[in-house]
Amino acid sequence: MLKRTLYFTKPSHLSVKNKQLVVELKDENQTKTVPVEDIGFIVIENMQISLSTPLIEELMNYNVAVIFCDSKHHPQSMLINFEGNHQQTEVYRQQVAASEPLKKNLWKQTVEAKIENQAKALIKLGINADPLPHLASQVKSGDSDNREGMAARLYWKKLFGDEFNRERFGDWPNALLNYGYIVLRAATARALTGSGLLPSFGIFHSNRFNAFCLADDVMEPYRPFIDLLVYDLHVKYPGMQELQKEIKAEILNVLSADVKMKDSTRPLMIALTHTSASLVACYKGERKNIEFATVQL
Repeated sequence: MLKRTLYFTKPSHLSVKNKQLVVELKDENQTKTVPVEDIGFIVIENMQISLSTPLIEELMNYNVAVIFCDSKHHPQSMLINFEGNHQQTEVYRQQVAASEPLKKNLWKQTVEAKIENQAKALIKLGINADPLPHLASQVKSGDSDNREGMAARLYWKKLFGDEFNRERFGDWPNALLNYGYIVLRAATARALTGSGLLPSFGIFHSNRFNAFCLADDVMEPYRPFIDLLVYDLHVKYPGMQELQKEIKAEILNVLSADVKMKDSTRPLMIALTHTSASLVACYKGERKNIEFATVQL
């Protein structure tokens, strides 16, 4: 079932009653309710929003990811359930015991899928994608010669022009990309924990200060879906230089956008759960390939 994404920007108190999220708007003397089982993500942007402890427990029971923003309204932290699967311990064991050759092969598949989606994103926008398809076909085990980096340098120039540099604190539309990737990262982490995986133990990423290495791995082929949305927003709002509330809401909607996975179409949020489940099957030795969504042409 497709879950809802709720975005809170006004001073309010959030609590739970009869498995319903109860929203009390402080300045408007209003109360609204939403079934907790219908929620996938909650974004808390206002510093004057409070949550009850029973609500947090109920949100975790339904694997709802909660994203907290800082005083500048940028996503800063995330709350997710670490007991989202009945085979949790067994999946953990298989994940931690994964061999280096298996992880290198899985990373090869991930990089191939990312570059292929980058190429399709360019083609969808009417931009010449060469030589990205060729680079995707040349990825080696573990991406030992960094085809991912080669593709990225070409991709960003083609997408936003020769003057654009993809940097965390770079010029616009880097801020749009950052926000979209944070949302995608949260959705990926939620899907991974729902499948019983530890988001800390990555396939390729291994920074000891990063609690979401696996999420950073698995989200890579899904980044071009964010890139396409940001490109459209960049065209739709020329001259825009800051993240407005309406823009953030449009970015959050990407989680319910339809994507192609094999011969079917499903929301991106659901596609991520299939990707996570396929990764579990790879760790178990039940299949050899991770299943990723592809950009539709």
